[in-house]
Amino acid sequence: MDKLRLDKWLWAARFFKTRSLAKGAIEGGKVKVDGDRPKVSKEIAVGNLLTIRRGFDEEEVEVLALSDQRRGAPEARLLYRETEASLAAREGNAAARKAMAGEVHTEGRPSKKQRRQIHRFVRRVIDEDES
Repeated sequence: MDKLRLDKWLWAARFFKTRSLAKGAIEGGKVKVDGDRPKVSKEIAVGNLLTIRRGFDEEEVEVLALSDQRRGAPEARLLYRETEASLAAREGNAAARKAMAGEVHTEGRPSKKQRRQIHRFVRRVIDEDES
């Protein structure tokens, strides 16, 4: 097999759970082939460089092999290789997100007294806007 549809390969390499999810990601511009925005039926070959954005992460992978059958994760991992720059960027972003999550402190719902203060403040702002 020399070439394979992009959506089928993404499904077989376990980047997406279904081919329709892969299709939606491609149509939504979340997948690029060699820097270009492809169509779903784009045929990829060994050596293509894919950029795949899922959630907060963006992976840059090189296609090492083609398969149109979905297998287990260890076998799917043999179909591609993530670039070193992509791996370092994803780890850095994950560490930054983890650090930011620790800084968010919420006190929960406002108390009755705090709600009264909020309502007084909002009424005052509205009254100033009307005059």
